[in-house]
Amino acid sequence: MRNTQDRQDRRDTPGAQDTCGTGTMAAVVQERYGTDPAAVLRPGRLPRPGIGPEEVLVRVRAASVDRGTWHLMAGLPYAVRPVSGLRRPRQPNPGRSLAGVVEAVGAEVTGFAPGDAVYGTASAAFAEYVVARPDRIAPKPAGLSFEAAATVPVSGLTALQAVRDHGKVTASARVLVTGASGGVGSFAVQLAHAYGAEVTAVARTAKLDAVRALGADRVVDHTREDCLAEPQRYDVIIDIAGQRPLRELRRALAPQGRLVITGGETDGVWLGGTDRQLRALLLAPFTGQHLGTFVSSEHADGLLDLTALLDAGTLRPVVDSVHPLTETATAVRRLLDGAVVGKVAIALPDA
Repeated sequence: MRNTQDRQDRRDTPGAQDTCGTGTMAAVVQERYGTDPAAVLRPGRLPRPGIGPEEVLVRVRAASVDRGTWHLMAGLPYAVRPVSGLRRPRQPNPGRSLAGVVEAVGAEVTGFAPGDAVYGTASAAFAEYVVARPDRIAPKPAGLSFEAAATVPVSGLTALQAVRDHGKVTASARVLVTGASGGVGSFAVQLAHAYGAEVTAVARTAKLDAVRALGADRVVDHTREDCLAEPQRYDVIIDIAGQRPLRELRRALAPQGRLVITGGETDGVWLGGTDRQLRALLLAPFTGQHLGTFVSSEHADGLLDLTALLDAGTLRPVVDSVHPLTETATAVRRLLDGAVVGKVAIALPDA
């Protein structure tokens, strides 16, 4: 929280909003790292945050969980800790994606006003209120519920950047998407299909029908078939599952194809599978294949691109289930157990 002089300065600024010292709010609280969500995520109360002149206070109506939630919760791999906190979490909870209603805006914020429905990303999103940056939120798609909208930002932006910006998927391209039934994968399949690609999607047996419904031309049950061992060569491979060796992915890639690695094994405590991404980057200059990875960026421009696709019906979030805030640990556990198709949302009551 900012110091007393800073709060006084904002009160003296015409149009400034300040919500410091206005009580507490319901939230998920995490005080230490751990791999078991039930052991480290608990319902609690936190001070309601205040905002600065360039910030927006959002009343959260829904949030969502993804693999990044687990990484922030567990503090693994250790490479994330310079950002998340060296010995304990820097943020009170690991939530990122949200949808809600603007409660107040700072004096220097333009483009948003109290009452606006928005979606995007912010730190500690498993709470009734969050402080958001204006360049990381956008108007909520009109046709989506708050719960559905909250599942889009992190996973949707990652998929958009993987398929469009790094995969450079075009019409008639042969595209393979691993981990196609997950949050990023379900968006990636739809995006590749929308760009006119021939999409092969990989998932487990129970999830094949759901993936096929997203527009995949072919679905592969990874428990029965090995699509990387087939004669087929792909122009683009979006590797989200993160379990196959780099040499096998390259073998299934066309000579001038593009490999985009967006996921990695979570077992390694130091690098967590990112060594595979690093090897791809080191090898890329010495091969005709385009091998790469990226860190997804969270920004309003990408959200607006997703909104256009969502409003047009080209893209739709797959909401597996909705849990109340008090069951956030249960939602994360379902994700870890592999029981989820698409995304899991966390609902908060209206004000």
